[in-house]
Amino acid sequence: MWGRQREASMMYKRTSSRDRSSTFDVEETTALVQNGTEVENTNPSWKLSFPHVLVATLSSFLFGYHLGVVNEPLESISLDLGFNGNTLAEGLVVSMCLGGAFIGSTLSGWIADGVGRRRAFQLCALPMIIGASISATTRNLIGMLLGRFVVGTGMGLGPTVAALYVTEVSPPFVRGTYGAFIQIATCLGLMGSLLIGIPVKEIAGWWRICFWVSIVPAAILCLAMVFCAESPHWLYKKGRTAEAEAEFEKLLGGSHVKSSLAELSKLDRGDDGDIVKFEELLYGRHFRVVFIGSTLFALQQLSGINAIFYFSSSVFKSAGLSSGLANVFVGIANLLGSVVAMVLMDKLGRKALLQWSFFSMAVSMAIQVAASSSYIPGSASLYLSVGGMLMFVLTFALGAGPVPSLLLPEIFPSRIRAKAMAVCMSVHWVINFFVGLLFLRLLEQLGPQLLYSIFGTFCLMAVAFVKRNVVETKGKSLQEIEIALLPQE
Repeated sequence: MWGRQREASMMYKRTSSRDRSSTFDVEETTALVQNGTEVENTNPSWKLSFPHVLVATLSSFLFGYHLGVVNEPLESISLDLGFNGNTLAEGLVVSMCLGGAFIGSTLSGWIADGVGRRRAFQLCALPMIIGASISATTRNLIGMLLGRFVVGTGMGLGPTVAALYVTEVSPPFVRGTYGAFIQIATCLGLMGSLLIGIPVKEIAGWWRICFWVSIVPAAILCLAMVFCAESPHWLYKKGRTAEAEAEFEKLLGGSHVKSSLAELSKLDRGDDGDIVKFEELLYGRHFRVVFIGSTLFALQQLSGINAIFYFSSSVFKSAGLSSGLANVFVGIANLLGSVVAMVLMDKLGRKALLQWSFFSMAVSMAIQVAASSSYIPGSASLYLSVGGMLMFVLTFALGAGPVPSLLLPEIFPSRIRAKAMAVCMSVHWVINFFVGLLFLRLLEQLGPQLLYSIFGTFCLMAVAFVKRNVVETKGKSLQEIEIALLPQE
């Protein structure tokens, strides 16, 4: 669409806000950076920031856990609460959290900017504790739906805040690796919910235990955040320079504090003084970068990943494997891909992983199309279908899954970072909802060959979109990225 003028089109206008006094003005910071005796040139120890990132990823673990917590126990829940056989009620129990998640994600940017990243995590954990308690103790369908909705608000808030926090507290040389922890934690949460649900058919009322268990990591997140560092970027935006300096020391070590503050001072400090209007994100000067972020999330969902997760049990059953074993295989493929992405994120870079991930997903869809063809013998068709599905999940976890939530906070200017992430995550949830709602009907009307072809086409569209519009951010500080995206005078 933009072709040769890709780099120019990536540069979007960002006007200066009113000047404020700063501990480091431009001349001082330039002298500081040039003075080799005062600035540490080596990378800071990753061990300092790692515990803070680990606590933050508990929100992602909870996100994955609550996505999968009702899958195995759904039949027992419907029997105990009196709606067994009511497919609409069962569907609402599974998807009600998506409605709450949309609300949570829509408000997440304003919450994160208003109260800070640490308190936003605590506000994320609170509805998960309350909602899980309601679901665990309810005696009717209304109580279950209410509990799932309340949990969903925390689920919607968590991913945005986790992406912001991990991006802002991580040293540049490991930011990609830390970003992949979010996807790994989500996978572990999904697998944990499946494992917890195994005894549900043997032990009466076990599904209530499944909800009670989730309160433990939520409470740990809420309490542990008291001891974690606040985002220095958020503190600096608020004019709390001394506190930002103290947090940088926690995260990077004393020898890197001055150089990190010097990086921050290269940009306008008074950004938070100007209110970011919602319209500004939709058609103002920041529309371009928000459009890129929203499109990435939309293509991620239109690739068919959630439909594949939903349909995997049926494919494995037709191959003679149990749904439980199918979930284990899919979970292992998802986790393995996430671990490989963690290793490669800061070596190959975000853009390369995205392109190869989407391309490989398109190949996986081509395998699925071939498997559903009448020209392939029955046994070969089953093997191709299972192999293609596992390949799709694996390659999704390599790039299309973890990269967007890491890349977008990197390319968004600090002034709009939280609110732009909220807009993009809202798009993610809307597409997620409609794909899940329409998948079975489309499968019935179009057939697997055409539907898989459509998913594969979206994957190829994503390859072209990433090539033309996404910039590489590997190894760069957030300030370097933002300065690179400023218009050239």
